[in-house]
Formats: sequence, C-alpha cells, structure tokens
Amino acid sequence: MKTVSIIADSTCDLSKELLEKYHITTLSLHVHLGEKEYLDGVDITPEEIYRWSDENKATPKTSAVSPLEAQECLEKQLAQAREVVCFCISEQMSTCANVVNMAARELGVESRVFVVDSSNLSTGIGLQIIEAAIMAERGMTAKQIVDKILQIRPRVRASFVVDTLVYLYRGGRCSGLAAMAGSTLKLHPYISVMDGKMQPGKKYRGRMEKVICDYVKDLKPALLSACPERVFITHSGCEDAIIDEVRKQLEELHHFDEILVTRAGSVISSHCGPGTLGVLFIAGENEKE
Repeated sequence: MKTVSIIADSTCDLSKELLEKYHITTLSLHVHLGEKEYLDGVDITPEEIYRWSDENKATPKTSAVSPLEAQECLEKQLAQAREVVCFCISEQMSTCANVVNMAARELGVESRVFVVDSSNLSTGIGLQIIEAAIMAERGMTAKQIVDKILQIRPRVRASFVVDTLVYLYRGGRCSGLAAMAGSTLKLHPYISVMDGKMQPGKKYRGRMEKVICDYVKDLKPALLSACPERVFITHSGCEDAIIDEVRKQLEELHHFDEILVTRAGSVISSHCGPGTLGVLFIAGENEKE
C-alpha cells in the first residue's frame, strides 16, 4: 500500500499524460447545457460547449462534484493508500472542497483525508498538484505534503488574457457595454488570480497574436525569477501559431526545465471562451506578491 494518494478536481486542467505520469486521480465537475448534464473531461468537449453557448447566447452552468461521487472516489483511493490529499478549485469559486470534506466526515475518515483549497484555478492548481505528487513519490506523509504546499500556494502565479468578452458577459462577469466596447476596440483584458479570486488588470489592444506577445513580455521579469522546474502555457483553443510563439518566447529565456502546454477543460473553457491563453508558474521564494 502506498503512503499517499493524490486527487484533484477536473478544473486542474492537467493533460492525460501528466495525470498518468504523476499518478493523479481526478474528480469531474458537472457541466449543464440546458436540461442536459455532462462530466468535465469525460463526455463533453469545449468545442461542444462553445457551439451550444453561441446557439443559445448563454453560458453553461457548472456545479461541483456530488457527495456520492466524492465518497466513492475517497473509498477507492483509501483502499490503495494510507492517506489522501485532495486539491480543489478555489473555495471562492466552487463548493467542491466543502463537498469532499463532507464526504470524508460521512465516511469517518477525516484523519486520513486532507483537502487543500488551492485558492486558484486551472494549472494554477496543477502546479501545486505536481509538487504534491513528487513529494508523495518520495514517501512524505499527507501532513508533510500539505504543510509544504501551503508555503508554495501564495507563490503560484496564474494569469491569462481573454480573446473575447462575450463569454464573461454571458456569465455575468462583465457588463454588456464593456463587452460591446471590448469587441469594437479589440480590447483583451489581463486577468489574474489573487487570494482565490479573479482580478482584472491591464487591457491590451489589437490583434491577439500581438497581444499575447506583449503579455509574455510583460511577464518576463517575474518569469526570470520563477522556480525553474516548469511553466505552463494553458489555453482554451488558440491557434497553433500563437502557442508556438509563446513557447518560443519562453524557450529564449533559457530558464525553465519544462515548458508544458495544456488545453483548458470544459468547466474553465465555458467561462472564459475560446482563444484565452495564460502562462502559469511558481514565483521564486524571495519574490513578493
């Protein structure tokens, strides 16, 4: 029996290859397209969501894992490991962490289950999960892993640039006037995650190819002082040329051991829309927020 099993909810946006490499089990959140319900990463794709959203002029609703799903997952993992560490999307955005905690209490296994509020989303969670999985492979206990992750968590830098404001408008995250102005003026907002919440920042203007290059250039000082092990390029459906250019810019820094490209899943994509791209990394220990 292994010491610790790592679980993550599906909003971590890690690829199948990374999930397999680090032996990570996922819990799928739910996506609701009208009366139909789907499981993130299982039976719905972002392209299907975009098509439905455009046809219905609406943003799909999303919901946390069910208590039963959480219980079944915990039971299965606790049959294979002494302890479980489960990572969830920020509690400011979803009740997923609370559901897993309740499931652990219902099963009477609170002492063996450690639920981490990532205070983040997408591969901002994924960065924490990979660190935890490496620690688990080294034989660390769940408490030791969580203590280390809580030190890393404030240093996770998650940001992205949105191609279209339409999906944020449909989801109630910006006004119709702002969405119309953004489209007319070709504005692309920079959004970062701070204290578990999405915060708007600089507004870039122009074609997305130029905007993304400017965004990465603006990140350069922080990237050069980041932890060098890995950096993520995470997108919700961008042109290959844009992704390749971002990779090239990161390679030219000669700083990161790994540059990982991942596609955002259905839950994250349903809120940000197609064409969104982010560069996510862990800041160096001495960097201030």
